[in-house]
Amino acid sequence: MGGGSQLISVHPEELTFEFELDKPSNCNLKVVNNTEHHVAFKVKTTSPKKYFVRPNTSVVQPWDSCTVTVTLQAQKEFPPDMQCKDKFLLQSTKVPPNTDMDELPPDTFNKDGDKVIEELKLRVVYTAPSQSGHGNSEGDLDLTSRSLKQGSDNLSMLKNSSIEEIQTVQRLKEERDTTLQQNQQLQRELDVLKRRRNRKSDAGFSLTFTAFVGLVGLLVGFVLNFMFSSPPAA
Repeated sequence: MGGGSQLISVHPEELTFEFELDKPSNCNLKVVNNTEHHVAFKVKTTSPKKYFVRPNTSVVQPWDSCTVTVTLQAQKEFPPDMQCKDKFLLQSTKVPPNTDMDELPPDTFNKDGDKVIEELKLRVVYTAPSQSGHGNSEGDLDLTSRSLKQGSDNLSMLKNSSIEEIQTVQRLKEERDTTLQQNQQLQRELDVLKRRRNRKSDAGFSLTFTAFVGLVGLLVGFVLNFMFSSPPAA
């Protein structure tokens, strides 16, 4: 049996989380009652704001087991060298058979009198998403560690960028946007000028054609008038 506790054992004996930025990760623990008694347990951690444990207290019936789900909350940055110093403590003790697992007495795990409180410590291990488990080769682990370290260094360089560099980039973006706006304005003005020129060309053609038609009409009228006004030959 894993864990080394007489009342209960825990599988696996350490909590392993696939660590990704801004993503939660789960790890399931199987808590096994190794006795003929009802055993209550309680899960504690050195970082209670970092982990979500359900259930964190319960009662396991004789020779039975239950599953505890531990959730690592989404984190904003990588831990140094992907090493985790968090620890978990699982306390266990015998309780009467009629104990309500949802409402354990507050003094259930107090170390007083002849009460036996057994404790089991669990360590926490972070792995990269590409790792499938402990069966990975050392070369894969070294490559993953170097990649994570390089990503951490790049993030540090970005954080250490000077304010002047950030302002320069912002100013260049503003100048680019201004230039694009000016080009668009010039293109609109050019389109307006083209439309105006086309309208003037159409108007000039219409006046010329009207004048020509009027002149032809005058000539035709003059010829007709001359023909009808001439006296007949003797």
